[in-house]
Amino acid sequence: MLPLRDDNPTQHRPVVTLVIIGLCVVAYFFWQPSPFEETPGDTIFTVEHAAIPCEVIEGRPLSVDEANATFIQGDTEACGLGRPRPAAFPGKLVYPSILVSIFLHGSLWHLGGNMLFLWVFGNNVEDRMGKVLFALFYLTGGIIASLGHIAVNAGSTVPVVGASGAIAAVMGAYLVWFPRVRVYTLVFIIILPLRAMWVLVYWFVLQFFTDPNEGVAWMAHVTGFVFGILVALAVSALTGGPRSRPSPQRYYY
Repeated sequence: MLPLRDDNPTQHRPVVTLVIIGLCVVAYFFWQPSPFEETPGDTIFTVEHAAIPCEVIEGRPLSVDEANATFIQGDTEACGLGRPRPAAFPGKLVYPSILVSIFLHGSLWHLGGNMLFLWVFGNNVEDRMGKVLFALFYLTGGIIASLGHIAVNAGSTVPVVGASGAIAAVMGAYLVWFPRVRVYTLVFIIILPLRAMWVLVYWFVLQFFTDPNEGVAWMAHVTGFVFGILVALAVSALTGGPRSRPSPQRYYY
């Protein structure tokens, strides 16, 4: 199931959503080394800049021994193997890398899928929250989602990249605020107008059946989604439910 668009116009232009999409696209095509094919340079770049569970838990960059065990010998749980020094990238900022990872992607399909989901669901959540709160919510959701993945993969020396944890938070908020909105969804080769609640609940349940060998950080998705639900419920409780919508002079899709 692939959501393509929703029947849910907004009152304001989704500036933050567009900026986030722009930053991810620029990072992929103009900062990451090889947009169209994976090369050794991509691995080096990712290890140098992206979050790695072992590094976050240990509070230090991977050592040369750990990096060699992971990327040459194929040991994805190499945390603590060999000597802790020297570091493969001694200047790496371990904790800020969690935030950097939210704007990096592993392939063109990875980028395209994430940005599509963000556009379909992000513009309405931004419209409901407002620009500043949405920006903080998105970044916090991405960090919380990454920590969820790290918590269950503490010994992993494999980098984690992608905006999907933050986008999962957006999807969780959308489920709370717009459950009955029609989402035009590609199901096999047919486009169906489905209620958002069914699309989003199906996506959430599907995370628990992800093949661990596919390299999908499913716990980040689950953590981000639950975080988004909780934040949306809290915002609704504080503001007294969804805001009334006066008739605007223009709707944005």
